[in-house]
Amino acid sequence: MTWRVGLGFDVHPFSDDSSRRLVLGGVVLPGRGLAGHSDADVVAHAVADALLGAAGMGDLGSQFPESDQAWAGADSLVLLGQVSELVAAAAWRVENVDCAVVLETPRLATHREEMQARLAAAVGGEVSVKPKRAEGLGALGRSEGIACWAVALLERPG
Repeated sequence: MTWRVGLGFDVHPFSDDSSRRLVLGGVVLPGRGLAGHSDADVVAHAVADALLGAAGMGDLGSQFPESDQAWAGADSLVLLGQVSELVAAAAWRVENVDCAVVLETPRLATHREEMQARLAAAVGGEVSVKPKRAEGLGALGRSEGIACWAVALLERPG
């Protein structure tokens, strides 16, 4: 078998638009939404970039460019599902994905299982989500936005 590892990262600031919903890992959470072209789900975006990187298929922006208005306000779990289909079509299987989400609020503990389930359904493999705080340091610690790092392990039967 061949194994490949990919690293994904995404960060978005909070939006001044009060109509934007906060979506993380496909779950709508209480609180101010993030600014972005799609629904700005940093967790789904980081997972997608990790999968694309491991498969050698570029990044989310190259697959779904901001210049294409078709993706304006898009559901990031739908985009993640499309990324998963691209990865599978290239004969890769998702072994697992691990995410670290850095944010001060909202607290994710009560939402983590639902996030993991929605992400796993979209990628076709196990996904773990770990919420982390920046402990007041930097822009993330001042609650100016949310960031996520993700690592994906893919396998291709030999």
